[in-house]
Amino acid sequence: MKVSTGLLAAASLVSLASITANAFAQAAPETASSAGHVTGARPGDADGAFVSPFKFSEPDGEKIYRRVCAGCHMPDAKGAKGAGFYPALASNRKLEASGYPTTVVVHGLNGMPPFADAMTDQQIADVVNYVRTHFGNHYRDVVTPTEVKTAR
Repeated sequence: MKVSTGLLAAASLVSLASITANAFAQAAPETASSAGHVTGARPGDADGAFVSPFKFSEPDGEKIYRRVCAGCHMPDAKGAKGAGFYPALASNRKLEASGYPTTVVVHGLNGMPPFADAMTDQQIADVVNYVRTHFGNHYRDVVTPTEVKTAR
């Protein structure tokens, strides 16, 4: 009996979709903690950093930076050039006006994706405040979750 390659491929895709859906159905449900952070681990995510494919649960700006931002902007925030250009955040005068980095994180810019749907207002405020007060940046005016909400 001869089975077509197309039929095997279709069967494989249906099987993979079923396995994936099953894994997410069995995963811990998302819940909001009293601090407003989404919690709950997914399979393969022992520390609960990703509570869904598009939401982060990191509790503070430094952890968010290390988990989300450092991959492109580098752990020292000095940016990178190569297959793409990732601007330096270290000693960056563009961060002086708090609305600029807030808007960039919320809506994205050039190759940077928007994080409005992946982070809460508090998480965005936390990571923007962290970057604006570290890496040679000394901007002390605090971005609030209300300002992030307005930027959305």
